[in-house]
Amino acid sequence: MTSTVHAPELSQLRLGYIPLTDAAPLVVARERGYFERHGLAVRLSRQPSWATLRDKLAIGQIDGAHLLAPMALACSVGVEGVGQALVTALSMGLNGNAITVADWLYREMQEAARGQPVTAASLAGVVSRRRAAGTEPLTFASVYPLSNHTYQLRYWLTAGGVDPDRDIRLAVAPPPQMVQRLRAGSIDGYCVGAPWNTLAVQQGVGRIVSTGYEVWNNAPEKVLAVGGAWAQRYPATHAALVCAIVEAAQWLDESPQHRLQAAELLARETYLDLPFEAVACSLLGRLPTDASGTARELPDFHVFYRYAATFPWRSHALWMLAQMQRCGQLPRDTTLSAVAQRVYRPDLYRLAVARLGIPVPAIDHKTEGHHGAGWVLGAGANRVEMGADRFIDGALFDPLIYGSETPVASAVQLGGASRF
Repeated sequence: MTSTVHAPELSQLRLGYIPLTDAAPLVVARERGYFERHGLAVRLSRQPSWATLRDKLAIGQIDGAHLLAPMALACSVGVEGVGQALVTALSMGLNGNAITVADWLYREMQEAARGQPVTAASLAGVVSRRRAAGTEPLTFASVYPLSNHTYQLRYWLTAGGVDPDRDIRLAVAPPPQMVQRLRAGSIDGYCVGAPWNTLAVQQGVGRIVSTGYEVWNNAPEKVLAVGGAWAQRYPATHAALVCAIVEAAQWLDESPQHRLQAAELLARETYLDLPFEAVACSLLGRLPTDASGTARELPDFHVFYRYAATFPWRSHALWMLAQMQRCGQLPRDTTLSAVAQRVYRPDLYRLAVARLGIPVPAIDHKTEGHHGAGWVLGAGANRVEMGADRFIDGALFDPLIYGSETPVASAVQLGGASRF
């Protein structure tokens, strides 16, 4: 595909973000000149919470946002905030979340595990013992009800035999407050993006018991969200934004040295204002197992470009919309495929990145949960190396069930283990 490159209608932009390591493509695009290369002068604006970011996008104080992917979908169907038609033509990466519990709870989970690895099943043992003793339920936080953190936490709990609606209390806290609240004892565990799990371990406050990758291999996380009207009014600006961020994502995935350089940028007071060591560990996929500095290697803990990480898969949108329905956040009669097609715009992505000459998936949907290792999608100019996409419980998600009208990669027959 080729495209005519038009000059951006706007040259001065303001983008909002939350202090997380998966904001790295925005910071790298600004600091290394990718925005400038595409004719944009971008100011990045750090925000304290997802609700603030959402509202500033709604009233036009910012042009675009590093936004929770489910929030972009929910805003567009009027079940979140003031309701606003948003679109995304860019996924900002895969993975990056983890589940952390307080140190004291980790010790109890170890005891319940009886020498086996600590899992959600270990937590089920703790929950059962506390219930028998008449102790208050544990409280776990996520960053927002409509977030993949919530869905991954609920998925992990359910896979281990813990009912998230009956056995524990669920709470919400902004990412920068998680470690503080865990230390204060107002929550017993949480699911959040990096580096807030690493920080809890390094400060001796908590222990990581699962990563988001282990719940769903290479799950989507944030998107670049803009208003639907904004995208229509400024198509060349939107395309330039997408291209600049894709190039930044490519650079981030090229080498560990680039990740270290990105960690130095992100750690600055201007952006995350956090210790370099915590940011670097997260970006390099070296997750601490305890406060002594011991770490385990997870090379795909953050994926910014590989595995078509920047492509806005409509099947990802359908999975998130299905979770919203399962959680009672979205009416059962909502036509999920229509929402996914309205908000997720792979057509705009393809049009924008045609100038970059990169391989792009030729389809908008794929089956999730079918691949336990890397696989190849497409051929020739559209050949894309993909990553594993397994769920923790071995379930399969087939977007055809939700009304996908286009071909689906790796379509399979669903077995009895499917939860969808």
